[in-house]
Amino acid sequence: MRLNNQEAEIYVPDGVEAIQALKRTTHMGIAAHPDDLEILAYHGILECFRSEEKWFLGVVVTDGRGSPREDLYANYTDDEMRLVRRQEQRKAAFLGEYGAVVMLDYTSAAVKDPKKKESVSDLRRLIEASRPGVIYTHNPADKHDTHVAVCLRTIEALRQVAADARPKALYGCEVWRTLDWLVDDEKVVFDVAAHENLAASLVGIFDSQICGGKRYDLATMGRRRATATYHESHGTDVTTAMIYAMDMTPLVENPGLDISEFLAAHINRFAEDVSARLKRMA
Repeated sequence: MRLNNQEAEIYVPDGVEAIQALKRTTHMGIAAHPDDLEILAYHGILECFRSEEKWFLGVVVTDGRGSPREDLYANYTDDEMRLVRRQEQRKAAFLGEYGAVVMLDYTSAAVKDPKKKESVSDLRRLIEASRPGVIYTHNPADKHDTHVAVCLRTIEALRQVAADARPKALYGCEVWRTLDWLVDDEKVVFDVAAHENLAASLVGIFDSQICGGKRYDLATMGRRRATATYHESHGTDVTTAMIYAMDMTPLVENPGLDISEFLAAHINRFAEDVSARLKRMA
């Protein structure tokens, strides 16, 4: 497996050969930064945890240099932060028993530049080698530029992959902005209540972010619990933790489908739902 960046790394917690680790993949997460996988792709991590038949492959596209920092990390340079965040990502992969985690080591600027295709070719190679049944990535309505860029590079890579190597499902998941605005019949709903200790530990292991000034541990667990309660207004809770996702599979099955139009259609259906309710109640 050749990757474009010399400093890219494939870390395999259980020590098997990298290509073997990729080939056993069933669930794959593609995220912008270290710790995004543990937020957006937790359903896949949970599905594979302690399973002998299912294996999670995580891919982190950028190097994490530009993260905010305070406290212990206040005086860390970008290079030092890159190394700390990579080490934290390895710890998360070990704790979550991932089949492997790949750190592609691109700068955010490189990923956000649509003319630079190196990250796309790396993603294509990894998808072809692993052939996952499910891929989780960022959704195109996220408000973080790098997250949206990774979503677009992922879709571009998938459109270059042969049809028989594409996943059966591509999900756009939540990080910066929730997906509770989707109309109910378009929400993909993941029950992630099991192993709450694992969920908390995976996000909590990224000390450089939490101690550094962002309480992603509390926010992530709180969002999942709130989603479980607010999912249904006229029924009792059926779980204590829930994640929403957007089904982006049509963007892979139909390469000619415009991504902006695909997203606009979801937004328009939300607007129509709000308008219709107001008219009924007026």
